[in-house]
Amino acid sequence: MIQHFQFKPLFENNLLPGWAISFYYKQQQYKAEYKKDGKIVWLGTKPSKEEEETVKKMIHELMLFHVYD
Repeated sequence: MIQHFQFKPLFENNLLPGWAISFYYKQQQYKAEYKKDGKIVWLGTKPSKEEEETVKKMIHELMLFHVYD
């Protein structure tokens, strides 16, 4: 489960989509950029290949709830 999920716009002009996100997953901190097309660009450490798709699905759900709701 993702914990302490945070997001903020990448640009001061909120009309330009893109967000900086950070969160903890299994006691490891992750940072990424969430692009307007839903692409996730990892900054630094990224989840293992086995867990990456699961984490991406959770991020998409959180972004839908917080940003697009």
